[in-house]
Amino acid sequence: MYMNKKIELLAPAGDPEKLKIAVLYGADAVYLGGTSFGLRAKAKNFTPEQMKEGVEFAHRHGVKVYVTCNIFAHNEDLDELPDYARFLKEINVDAVLVADPGVFSVIRETVPELDIHISTQANNTNYRTALFWKNLGAKRIVIARELSLKEIKALSENIPDELETEAFVHGAMCISYSGRCLLSNYLNGRDANKGECSHPCRWEYFVTEKTRPNEYMPIVEEERGTFIFNSKDLCMIQFIPQLVEAGIQSLKIEGRIKTSYYVGTVVNAYRTAIDDYLKDPKLYESRKEFYLEQVSKASYRGFTTGFYFGKPSDKEQIYTTSSYIRTYDFVGMVLDHDPQTGLALIEQRNKFVKGEEIEFMRHDGKFFTEKIQEIYDENGASISEAPHPQQHIRVAVSQPVSAYDMMRREVTDNG
Repeated sequence: MYMNKKIELLAPAGDPEKLKIAVLYGADAVYLGGTSFGLRAKAKNFTPEQMKEGVEFAHRHGVKVYVTCNIFAHNEDLDELPDYARFLKEINVDAVLVADPGVFSVIRETVPELDIHISTQANNTNYRTALFWKNLGAKRIVIARELSLKEIKALSENIPDELETEAFVHGAMCISYSGRCLLSNYLNGRDANKGECSHPCRWEYFVTEKTRPNEYMPIVEEERGTFIFNSKDLCMIQFIPQLVEAGIQSLKIEGRIKTSYYVGTVVNAYRTAIDDYLKDPKLYESRKEFYLEQVSKASYRGFTTGFYFGKPSDKEQIYTTSSYIRTYDFVGMVLDHDPQTGLALIEQRNKFVKGEEIEFMRHDGKFFTEKIQEIYDENGASISEAPHPQQHIRVAVSQPVSAYDMMRREVTDNG
């Protein structure tokens, strides 16, 4: 039904390096935030000059850029918004993400030609809401995470073709409805709805009895405590046909505060899966375990399909820990490669030593494993290890690599 529509892979860009990684590893579009008006204050985000350069880099590679303006604004937040909207238009941003009707109206009045996408924060749970925003001039809606594929398909069938739909398909899940949460604000004064969430849903909790206020009792009897709000991570890489059939046109990866390695690994895996599906659905079906294996090489909290196949059970929660599962370490970023000497210039991200088996992940989607035979410091002296964070060294490689290719090492039981 929807196969004639382009499937967009939308990736997070928390800072300039992550933007380049997302673009080079296969995203069709990226979303990012400036230093204000976005919901990820903990991300490094973009200064005006960085945003301008980021848009230019993405556009040179045929990739779109969407900027988050999805805070729930207070009166004082509106003062600088018109100038900011004009700036976004001047640097050729492709769209802005908005949740607040007041923010929407300011942007429409200031730069009416700038496309607006309606954030998941705005409760897009039915087709009448989608039509409401479309009639006001919205280009796209980001569907609430609480909808099933069946509900999304019904929504898609009741909106015009020109109204685009986007949905999260991978990454951290918020314990609150569509991400609108007061817990962080209540506990430590950091407003999640203005981009300052401290993620208290990942904390360890106990209960107390009224007459015994100093006695803390675990909610689940487990020696390390309990993490009652801690959700597994969303992963829909094995269900792309169902996402497409439901009418979702933009598949969105969460993770603006995740690492560059995470962004590259997950984007690369989804790019491969989508391309395989579009080339031959049978090819896609035959490689589903491979795709899951690839996304699992980035740290994660276990995987869930969220609400897509119905309401999640308590099995979607992690009660014993808030830590990640990590099967691979990111050990280095390629900065350059000299084909004459066979040496690659590397920025170290984690310690590695001569003789180790290292996997190189190229942004063309290909991989190869190499035993590190030679390491040289910046002065050309042979060394046995690269122990210093962000140290620049050179390593001998047998195959071509290029800037922003990544080196990773499998985590073993003994570290």
